[in-house]
Amino acid sequence: MNDTFMNGVLANWHIWLVSIVLVVAAVIDGWKLKVPNWITFPMIATGWLYSFASGGWAGLGWSLLATMFGLALLYGIYMVGGMGAGDVKLLAGIGAWVHAEHTWNIFTATAIVGGIMAIVMVAYSGRWKKHFQQFNMLIGEFVEVRDPEALFQRAAERKSRMYLLPYGIPMTIAALGYFAFQGMYL
Repeated sequence: MNDTFMNGVLANWHIWLVSIVLVVAAVIDGWKLKVPNWITFPMIATGWLYSFASGGWAGLGWSLLATMFGLALLYGIYMVGGMGAGDVKLLAGIGAWVHAEHTWNIFTATAIVGGIMAIVMVAYSGRWKKHFQQFNMLIGEFVEVRDPEALFQRAAERKSRMYLLPYGIPMTIAALGYFAFQGMYL
């Protein structure tokens, strides 16, 4: 192998590690419709350790901020049943490793990839009207219901009736694409 390539991989080992973790999470999410805590919690904790080791207290501070930022970006969608808690924690884990700017860009790319995947899934099922009504119901609940516990209860009650998108898959596709586009692998 080329020495320049290997030096690039070694210099950016943390991006490769995050990518591997994301691929494992996506496979499990596609298989079980769940991103398990045994992936997300260690991802977050090791992101904090990495940030402290590479940037001291300031690095840890930025990592903690980006972790909370990642949680905040998806928490509202989780509360209305739009995704699982593992997906929220997975974005928090990304934030712990790559900090807020990259987390925001990955979140944005994930929304695009997830939207495309959702449209493809709905087209494949042929149930446009049903999914449009569910989407409108979710948006309406998010705007009208002010009690987070009530939103969560409603989401739990309807979960078995919904056609679910394993959001770890578009998040992984978006993150890997973003890392490659930004030249973060080498």
